[in-house]
Amino acid sequence: MSGFNIVLVHGAWADGSCWSAVVRALQERGHTVTSPQFPETSLDADVARLRQVLRRQDGPTLVVGHSYGGQIMTALSQDAPNAVGLVYIAAFGLDEGESIGKLLAQGPPTPALAHLEIDELGYAWLPQDDFVQHFAADVEPAQARVMHAVQQPLAASTLEDVMGIPAWKGLPSWYMVATNDEAIPPDAERAFAARMGAATVEVASSHVPMISHPDAVVDLVETALARVG
Repeated sequence: MSGFNIVLVHGAWADGSCWSAVVRALQERGHTVTSPQFPETSLDADVARLRQVLRRQDGPTLVVGHSYGGQIMTALSQDAPNAVGLVYIAAFGLDEGESIGKLLAQGPPTPALAHLEIDELGYAWLPQDDFVQHFAADVEPAQARVMHAVQQPLAASTLEDVMGIPAWKGLPSWYMVATNDEAIPPDAERAFAARMGAATVEVASSHVPMISHPDAVVDLVETALARVG
């Protein structure tokens, strides 16, 4: 299917360019793709940016989020202009009353997030070793080091933001579980997908399948488009 609007939502320690391979493939198929930059200064600011971008679309739009990007699109609640479906790529899919921090506190720190560095302004950064060896473990190391160098820090306050009514309760959803994820436990991803009733695929990937397995991400997006389109 071609000619659809797609908005890609990056997660923490990344920017819109992390979707480059996915953007290129979807554009080649005739879709209109937007992969904006999110400030990551607060969840409210990130949700406001997503609504801004969605209002700029000229019709029905599929929203695709990775990692913390799932938190952003879930927090759209019932106010999601033009959005007709949600695709989660190894992403947080919280329910009402939950927070990322409370979820992560239920078990030991995952290897990718075990040594978060919180600076004097309250932003969280990933150290290089954890980024290369765990966060992006199946990405070529030289590329992973570049990704680390351009990382955008996340305001640590977002980890305590409590979810309201999640957008997935009103929109069809799809989910990609990254079975080798060392940031979000794969079983947590499966639990997110199950309770939202998402059509689910599993990929033997690290936390960044849009970089290490872009074709699989594109295939899932096309599956979702065939449904909502």
